[in-house]
Amino acid sequence: MSYQEAKERYAALGVDTQAAMDRLRKAPLSLHCWQGDDVRGFDTDPDKPLTGGIQTTGNYPGRARTPEELMADIDEVRRLVPGTPKMNLHASYAIMNEENGGWVDRDKLEPKHFSAWVDFCREHRMGCDFNPTFFSHPKCDPLTLASPNKDTRDFWIEHGRACIRISTYLAKELGQPCIMNIWTGDGFKDIPADRKGPRERYRESIDAILSEEYDFTQVKPCIESKVFGIGVESYTVGSSEFALSYAAFNKDRCIPLMDNGHYHPTEVVSDKIPALLAFFPEIALHITRPVRWDSDHVVLFDDETRELCKEIVRCGGLEGRVHMALDYFDASINRISAWATGFRNTEKALLYALLTPNEALKELQDEGRFTELMVRQEELKTEPFGEVWNEYCRQCGVPEDGTWFGEIERYEKEVLSARN
Repeated sequence: MSYQEAKERYAALGVDTQAAMDRLRKAPLSLHCWQGDDVRGFDTDPDKPLTGGIQTTGNYPGRARTPEELMADIDEVRRLVPGTPKMNLHASYAIMNEENGGWVDRDKLEPKHFSAWVDFCREHRMGCDFNPTFFSHPKCDPLTLASPNKDTRDFWIEHGRACIRISTYLAKELGQPCIMNIWTGDGFKDIPADRKGPRERYRESIDAILSEEYDFTQVKPCIESKVFGIGVESYTVGSSEFALSYAAFNKDRCIPLMDNGHYHPTEVVSDKIPALLAFFPEIALHITRPVRWDSDHVVLFDDETRELCKEIVRCGGLEGRVHMALDYFDASINRISAWATGFRNTEKALLYALLTPNEALKELQDEGRFTELMVRQEELKTEPFGEVWNEYCRQCGVPEDGTWFGEIERYEKEVLSARN
């Protein structure tokens, strides 16, 4: 079947395929820098152990070791993915050299340490999101913002405030709002004696960070929750209830962020999106693939990814209400392929949602015509979606499905293999 025939099939359902593609192409999707180097960063020993409940597995050849290598890899990914990529940085990816004064600790970071990233993003017409890095650092005791040690908390508060200033710089220089996500791995391996105290300290620390002056239309701090992590199996300070409550009581200065790996395996974020959008003007998402827990596997074109993207589209999320970012890291396979596969699958799921006659299906639901609703939903699964997806790739100037893996192999042979 040709694209023209697929276009006509969808038109018969009341769906304009070109309008769907045009709408998707305008929606930014943040590409996370940490897939390329296994969350190592550049501000401390690259062989340090990861902490804060984070772990990466595998030792596939070709990990990026320098900012130049990481940027080259991201540029390669850009050639393989459609849509509008946006950069997403962790503070640990600061670039410190003799020209900007050399190494500083995380509480002393400045915008100048990210000027090379601004140049990179500007060259490729990308905005940039940002994340304070509250893990993999000697000042984790092992807690950060929730530590009973005031000196520890003060260090990390200053880090958070510095990140507000850096986010302001990124937004101003690149002309797009910067989503700044606050997440810590604070918690305990075994049953705590005090659950309330750490959360009160965490709340006060976030208050202190957000007391830094910023324009909420340009810098959008997020509060991200987590159910548990490695080493913090029994208790996490920033639970779902904590993060959502904090955002709800501070709607004028922050928004909630949901990571679809940060919940119990039987919970689905697709159902939570419309619930939150009934109360919040904006929310943020980290899109990943949990396998029984927050394992951050590469995003697939699977049932939950499709349902999640359906809710983003149905709720008007592509027009600025839902800020989307990828968040996974796999060191067991080619990292460029992992990046591109997850990005393409998220775009694919969003396009699939845009090609759904949502208003017609909603009408069937509202009229109680549930038998017909089920039939229509099931029949949509065999519509010629693949032809529209390949047309979208062509219009974006990137390879269609079935044509891009050869480029992965070429880049691995010519570039990645030389790093080992």
